[in-house]
Amino acid sequence: MARDPRYDILFDSVRIGPVTAKNRFFQVPHCNGMGMSYPNAMSAMRQMKAEGGWAVVCTEETDIHPTGDLSPLVEGRLWDDRDIPIFASMNEGIHRHGALAGIELAHTGPRDACLYSREVPLGVAHTPVSAGDYPAQARAMDNADIQAFRRWHREAALRAKRAGFDIVYVYCNAGASLIGDFLSRARNQRTDEYGGSLKNRMRLLREILEDTRDAVGSTCAVALRYVVDDQVGADGRADLVESGEIVEHLAEFPDLWDVNIRDWARDSTPSRFGTEGFQEEFVSFVKKLTTKPVVGVGRFTSPDTMVSQIRRGILDFIGAARPSIADPFLPRKVEEGRIEDIRECIGCNMCVSADFTMVPMRCTQNPTMGEEWRKDWHPENIPAKSSDEAVLVIGAGPAGLECARALGQRGYEVTLAEARSVLGGRVDQECRLPGLAAWGRVRDYRVQQIQRMANVQVYLGSRLSPEDILELGVANVILATGCTWRRDGVGRWWNTPVPGLGAVQVYGPEDVFAGSPIEGPIVIYDDDRYYMGGVLAEKLRHSGREVTLVTPASDVSGWTRATLEQGWIERRLDEVGVVVVEKHAISAVAPGDVTIRHVQTGRERRLPCRSLLMVTMRLPADELYLELAATPDRLKASGIASLTRIGDCLAPSTIASAVYAGHRAAREIGACDIQDIPFKREMVTV
Repeated sequence: MARDPRYDILFDSVRIGPVTAKNRFFQVPHCNGMGMSYPNAMSAMRQMKAEGGWAVVCTEETDIHPTGDLSPLVEGRLWDDRDIPIFASMNEGIHRHGALAGIELAHTGPRDACLYSREVPLGVAHTPVSAGDYPAQARAMDNADIQAFRRWHREAALRAKRAGFDIVYVYCNAGASLIGDFLSRARNQRTDEYGGSLKNRMRLLREILEDTRDAVGSTCAVALRYVVDDQVGADGRADLVESGEIVEHLAEFPDLWDVNIRDWARDSTPSRFGTEGFQEEFVSFVKKLTTKPVVGVGRFTSPDTMVSQIRRGILDFIGAARPSIADPFLPRKVEEGRIEDIRECIGCNMCVSADFTMVPMRCTQNPTMGEEWRKDWHPENIPAKSSDEAVLVIGAGPAGLECARALGQRGYEVTLAEARSVLGGRVDQECRLPGLAAWGRVRDYRVQQIQRMANVQVYLGSRLSPEDILELGVANVILATGCTWRRDGVGRWWNTPVPGLGAVQVYGPEDVFAGSPIEGPIVIYDDDRYYMGGVLAEKLRHSGREVTLVTPASDVSGWTRATLEQGWIERRLDEVGVVVVEKHAISAVAPGDVTIRHVQTGRERRLPCRSLLMVTMRLPADELYLELAATPDRLKASGIASLTRIGDCLAPSTIASAVYAGHRAAREIGACDIQDIPFKREMVTV
């Protein structure tokens, strides 16, 4: 297919100092949970972006010296020449696909505690380290320290050049980099030539830019990653006037401006709380003040939005982290006129959670993310079928849809049977909750792909019994029948049912999905600790009910700290008037009220309750599997060679886990050589 001429501008080449990007698609620096601990996985993932058509592919934060040790975060490292080979190998692959390689050199100052190196952290002033509330402080840098830092940064830039990087970043982010802290009006209280006036506060940034350009600028572009709203006034609000002065003073110093906004939870705003292109109002002034190219982000997934940003003079490059994870081949699909094949990012931030859990990144939309090296999985290519056996997939939720789609891509004859009258399973239900509409893309992408496959037949309203399955006699049966929510309070806190549940009306999330009338006052008991309790509270409160959310955790929706949603959720619940009671578990239920107990002190109190909504844990809907598996002789007689359960039907988890399970089942069907450890491991050589 030919590229739509409307998108031609996205494929203009753009000069960045001494190098040229082949198009305007720019994968900005982003964390990935691989870095120095899983370097082969990291390298393969970045190379896949280059293959997919991104003109520039950058690393994550890469620390440059032991006094800026990022541990325990799994990021990049470039302390000395021994760190060069893995980057050189990565860059060779990036260059092979015609892309430029960029590195984000970083010294995070007092943000991190140097837990691996055990060096004393450095700061613009004496200050506590911020990461993890670790009880340590950074020491104020003297002039000798500043000169040493300049030398470390220059040496790291030279190592980056030797490793084959084309773009070398100077990282300026108050609270996340030494350079940003020196620039910050709030953090820099020095009285020497590096403090006080804006000119003095800019001194270190200007020196680092000059040092980097002097060291590598003849062959490498020098990029400045600048947080445009870092400067805050006495009222704590962003001072974009001073930010404008900074950009104006430094306008022509870097070869590229990479601009974003402060606070990671805002910079990577979840789709529940922000729309595509949400950073425009903050960054639009930058391009008016410099002749150098500007890149910015905004969870861009629509080529039309991208073109608009370019034509209106907001950006020169379309920056992406999350969209490049959801679909590493997004640029190529736009170029080839295959817009409908783009796996659009849903903004769930499951990718971000890898930085907190310190494991290789995963993605809800792209099950191959993080598996490029470990399992040799390619996001677009999949091995052809290994036999002519047909496959019956039962259940069209995220696991079943992905399994049927991938099996169809492999060339298998697939029958997909869904008991309900619509496709999508839990995704179809959950995307109707407040703010979760974008999550419907998980369903929509797979449904439209399946609809174009003549070898995949879909049957709605087809609730199959064991006898039906045996009668069909399809060789391979995959069960993706989902799960159901418990209603007895058993979860992380209680191992046995809560006493007295018969005294009030008890509901589960399925009742909310179905639109059942639930009378207030409502108490939601959230021991799931992900998004469900909070989003149901918001929905019920919007309908005018009095809602109290009780959780044994320290924070509502506590695990969403890893997806940058927790603060947003707490603010939203406060805005709509949901009462939140944390560190309490329900201990008893009586007519008209529930008793809750503080998880530390044991002190109890009562809450009025007419309806109790339990959001604790789920049980696999595996009855069909268990009944079939109990009669292996009948399976064999019916010609069923394999019976498999996947996704929530096996063990309820995230939507990302369900999609991964469906994809894995499709790749592994018929395989007879699956190892006990079904992936390559990164090994330390001794």
